Amino acid sequence: MVLLRRVVWLALLFGVGAPVQAADLLEIYHLAQGNDPTFEAARHGYEAAQEKSPQARAGNLPTVNLTGGRNYTDAQASFNGSTPSRQGIYAWTWTLQLTQPIMRPQNILAYYESEAQVDAAQAEFSQAEQDMILRVAQAYFDALVAQETVATAEAQLQAMQEQEVVAARGFELGTASITDSHEAKSKAEQARAQFIAARNDLEAKLTEIEKLTGKPIDVLAGLKPAVVIPQPEPSDIGAWVEQAKDNNPTVRAQFASLRAAGYAVTKAKAENFWTLDFVGSYGANYSSGSVAMPLGYESRVKSGVAGIQLSVPIFAGGLNSSHTREAIANQSKLSAQLEEARRKAGADAKQAYAGIINGVSQAEALQSAVASGESSVKGNQAGYKLGLRINSDVLNAQQQLFASKRDLAKARSDTLLAGLKLKAAAGVLSEADVQVVNMLLNQ
Repeated sequence: MVLLRRVVWLALLFGVGAPVQAADLLEIYHLAQGNDPTFEAARHGYEAAQEKSPQARAGNLPTVNLTGGRNYTDAQASFNGSTPSRQGIYAWTWTLQLTQPIMRPQNILAYYESEAQVDAAQAEFSQAEQDMILRVAQAYFDALVAQETVATAEAQLQAMQEQEVVAARGFELGTASITDSHEAKSKAEQARAQFIAARNDLEAKLTEIEKLTGKPIDVLAGLKPAVVIPQPEPSDIGAWVEQAKDNNPTVRAQFASLRAAGYAVTKAKAENFWTLDFVGSYGANYSSGSVAMPLGYESRVKSGVAGIQLSVPIFAGGLNSSHTREAIANQSKLSAQLEEARRKAGADAKQAYAGIINGVSQAEALQSAVASGESSVKGNQAGYKLGLRINSDVLNAQQQLFASKRDLAKARSDTLLAGLKLKAAAGVLSEADVQVVNMLLNQ
């Protein structure tokens, strides 16, 4: 796979073969939706958590059980001193019993608790959906920066090699020193090493995408040259922070868990309450004889019973009180975790917002640096030919230009990623946001 990717890249760099279709962010996201093991585990976890509600509801619904049995008894019996006689007795019985809870506070509270737990699981799954988008975007932009770095490193290598040729020719003609030639050769070899390192880094970054998609990706769609990075909307950072503190999926999950813990406390206290059930049964039994009766005795009985059953807990060794203390402590723990989640969500929103604002400014500055760097390279090359600039001036200008291009690619990617992180902190990140970013890529 590594060899294949290198062949693809060499073909791209030297214009050999048919064009390779570049994968964009939306395509990678759709692949990850069906192939990312982490997201798949989260989806199945949510499906499992949803079963808590019907399981708890069952505690308030009637239960019906049918039991039955058949047996054979081999016995010897005597009556009034008579000679013992051997008896083989066949018997069978069956009973159908219905139990309907009338008053079981624990079961009712357990159902309310389960509903809150399902709400928490739903919020956790929403967090997993957002996390998958961020993981895909992070992997995509990391690989995209690495891809841009490879392209920049290749262009730098070519420029350094051309300057090496110019310096060598100048030395032959007597217009350049041997030092210029050696310096140009050293810079070219350094550029070659950087190109190899960049290519290896790209392989590693593409492998991270493959972990998410389960499929190899060779080339990614890059950002449009004149891309305009969208500003946060609304522009008020305070609005984003407040929304994050209230709507962040982790915050919502913690709030639902705290609500479930409140029901758990009341449920634990309800262990001291009495319970009342309706119990009804109907059954039949048959016996071909009895060891207490003479031979020939046979019985058939059918019966039905209906009534209520009251259970009053009196003493359980302190277990109920311990359950209550445990539930209260757990409720306090979840309350602290909720506050922690709110603070973290607010801090994440602030950090992401700052990343967008600073990233836009940085990208604008680097765009100007690239434009200036291109002019500087041209000017130094012209000056070198006229003898007004030395070889190191040209090499340094080229290195600075390529460094600015690399930094610009990273600044743009980081800023777009910060925009997605801001939406995630506020709990509103969705596929629509992926589509918006995808429109900024070369299609």
